[in-house]
Amino acid sequence: MSKIGRKPIDIQGAEVSISGQEISYKGKGGSGAFTLPKELTASLADKKLVITSREKEINRETKTLWGMSRAILSNEISGLNAPFEKVVQINGLGFKAALAGKKLDLTLGYSHKISCDIPDNVKVEIDKTGQILTLKSPNKELLGAICDRIKSFRPPEPYKGTGIKLSTETIARKAGKAKSAA
Repeated sequence: MSKIGRKPIDIQGAEVSISGQEISYKGKGGSGAFTLPKELTASLADKKLVITSREKEINRETKTLWGMSRAILSNEISGLNAPFEKVVQINGLGFKAALAGKKLDLTLGYSHKISCDIPDNVKVEIDKTGQILTLKSPNKELLGAICDRIKSFRPPEPYKGTGIKLSTETIARKAGKAKSAA
């Protein structure tokens, strides 16, 4: 039995309906649908969503599908109640970000500004220095993809530590040139 897959999903504050393999959910943060693989079934039991396997003999592929499907559904439903949040830091002299409508304008030391489109269900807050961005979204996968896209414009370099990184990341710093003793 899958260790992650057998845990029930708490659906407090969300409306969940099941029709065959399609699970629809709705809450204050939005709505969506998820299609279960054919090897799995879903059922509702006292404010909890339970995913089970259809097969009597559970193989490795079914276990991985079971755990992954449960984790994705859990993230999507929990994101409806409290949005996920990531903090992105921009380090470097003159490096900053500004919000212009649904576009993020980044000044990163290049000869031009870089413009990044922000999806509708992602909210961006920028501090007054323009170097700390807080991104919030009910969709965890989309939030991670947007943060990775922003980071890709100027990855952190190991000598000075300038660039864009998540606040939870640490940069492995390298020593610069050693001065000669002459």
